Amino acid sequence: MKYLIVGSGGMLGTDLTTALAGREVTALTRSDLDVTDASAVLAAVAGHDVVINAAAYTKVDDAESNEDAAYAVNATGAGNLAAAAAAAGAWLVQVSTDYVFDGSATTPYAEDTAVNPVSAYGRTKAEGERLALEANGDRTYVVRTAWLYGQHGGNFAKTMLALSAKLDEVSVVTDQVGQPTWTHDLAEQIVALLDSDAPAGIYHGTASEQGSWFDFAAAVFAGAGLDPARVKPTDSSQFVRPAPRPAYSVLGHDAWTRAGLAPMRDWRVALTEAFATGALSAS
Repeated sequence: MKYLIVGSGGMLGTDLTTALAGREVTALTRSDLDVTDASAVLAAVAGHDVVINAAAYTKVDDAESNEDAAYAVNATGAGNLAAAAAAAGAWLVQVSTDYVFDGSATTPYAEDTAVNPVSAYGRTKAEGERLALEANGDRTYVVRTAWLYGQHGGNFAKTMLALSAKLDEVSVVTDQVGQPTWTHDLAEQIVALLDSDAPAGIYHGTASEQGSWFDFAAAVFAGAGLDPARVKPTDSSQFVRPAPRPAYSVLGHDAWTRAGLAPMRDWRVALTEAFATGALSAS
């Protein structure tokens, strides 16, 4: 099996490269491959059995005023990769996001819930899902994830650790709820999916259980040996941003069970291991 990781320089892409160590892998960064160039994508995918698309325009607020640029990467790029995978007879993993939903639910979003994005970023990612499934539906896994953190690249956990060195207290919202997900775990889950005989379709690649950003921040402080009481609760009205944030980003995991695979572990257990292994550190 020959694997192609697109967007290999990012936080998830780096962990995917590690998770696939020992296999025949081509790892392409954004500078190596422009996913908006259909001919370049076709050439890059040729000869591979599996394509993992970890490339994305992830500047959620900037996308509100640059939706065309976000669409080019998140939608057109995904369509190009799916078309190339179809031509090569390859499987595609299209990494997507909780932002395809509006965040108004009160129970976990099932994999077959109709999408209803309320931001430019969410719209472009939802279109990427549609184009990928349209072009290569029999061999495409759409893996939606959310609230990612990890060793490589910027993320909320690292931001909290950086602020802990500068501020006595940090204020974090309690009214946005989701599933903090370690990219190490997500990478391992994607590899397990590819190694299985699971059917094509949509899977929710987030950790089990849930918490607010406040809960996540407090757990990060505790994991770093800091006093979690330094994290103070507030609400979203104190952090107005160009793009709306889903208030409820908890994703259901029934597709894993139906496919005979275990969902990802509790986010707090994963966070503890991230600190224990040095993937996160207060220093």
